[in-house]
Amino acid sequence: MLVAMAAAAGGGWWWFVAAKAETPPPFRTHTVVIGSVEDTVSAVGTLQPRNYVDVGTQVSGQLKKIFVDYGAKVEQGQLLAQIDPTVYESRVAADQAQLLALRAQVKERTVQQELAETQFERQRRLLAERATSREAFDTADAQRKTLAAQIMALEAQIQQTESTLRGDQANLSYTKIYAPMAGIVVDITARQGQTLNANQQAPIILRIAELDVMTVRTQVSEADVPKLKIGMPAWFTTLGRPDRRRFGKLRQILPTPEVVNNVVLYASLFEVENSELDLLPQMSAQVFFQVAQATDVPLVPMAALKPISARGARPAGAVSGPTNGGSGAGPRPPGEGRREGGQRGAHPAEGETTTFIARVLENGQPVERRVVIGASNRVMAEVRSGLNPGDDVVIDTPAPVMAQNNRGPGGPPNFGPRF
Repeated sequence: MLVAMAAAAGGGWWWFVAAKAETPPPFRTHTVVIGSVEDTVSAVGTLQPRNYVDVGTQVSGQLKKIFVDYGAKVEQGQLLAQIDPTVYESRVAADQAQLLALRAQVKERTVQQELAETQFERQRRLLAERATSREAFDTADAQRKTLAAQIMALEAQIQQTESTLRGDQANLSYTKIYAPMAGIVVDITARQGQTLNANQQAPIILRIAELDVMTVRTQVSEADVPKLKIGMPAWFTTLGRPDRRRFGKLRQILPTPEVVNNVVLYASLFEVENSELDLLPQMSAQVFFQVAQATDVPLVPMAALKPISARGARPAGAVSGPTNGGSGAGPRPPGEGRREGGQRGAHPAEGETTTFIARVLENGQPVERRVVIGASNRVMAEVRSGLNPGDDVVIDTPAPVMAQNNRGPGGPPNFGPRF
């Protein structure tokens, strides 16, 4: 009696397990809804002033005074700093004294030349009357010509000294450093009392920048650069204000890359207004370049889309078979669908479409439909045709019934060796 009851209980348990294994789990579905989708290229960037200038010095010397501080708003031509002018003032004074001495020599030689001209005229008249010798006449002629040459040499020295004076006066003026543009002092690299050496390169004292317009400099990988187009919309957020988007348009992609850890990156630039002056230099920015966008359109999950095989898809309305049936090849990733015209691509760009296959529940059964999508990202895609709002699409396939595959001929399921 006990043996019969145990056999009945074992048989009931086997039929329960077999029935549960042969019952496929319910389909996971998602309803097509109206919404918005945006395909973007993300990058990390930093903020820089669009217009700025590093103010340096053209002369060497001790930095005597700095008249501005960090954050000071300056106007063009405003005095910023001064270098000790003592050495340059002495050079100017020496040039001026030398110039006065040369001009005095010119006056002296001019008087001597006038006397020499008078003596030459006297000798010429006497020679005509045969009242003087030829030698005296030649001596008077040579004297006046010598004095004329000396005056010319002194005038050349005066021009040289005047040129030196202008250079020394310019160096003296360079000891006062003025603002070349209006803006805000964002950095001061020199300190008051510091000795600056301008013989090899111009030392930088401070930086002036216009903060009304900022430039966002981003590093975009070589895989994403082909998606960027000059003039495309871009937006970014900062660490301090992650909830606020600031918008601009891509202005430039620099052709020379930067290689970081074997990754090729290209600098991409765009500008943004900063009327509130809350964006500061060197701030970090999370940047998004908008490749495609669609609003108020039917949306379908990318997980519900399957690429069309090379041999073509089943016609719309046909009941689909197992996902891995046929040749045994698994499904390709959703991004490898076929574009119109037979080309393959990950996601369609602005205005392009891609055809996929989606499985829609009709009367409880999955039915394949050919779906044309537009803008898409890694999660959702815009439906151009093939699906309507309210359709339930299958986003995964039930697991195969393991009991049927492991069941021996005419016997119970084979669960493998027991330990």
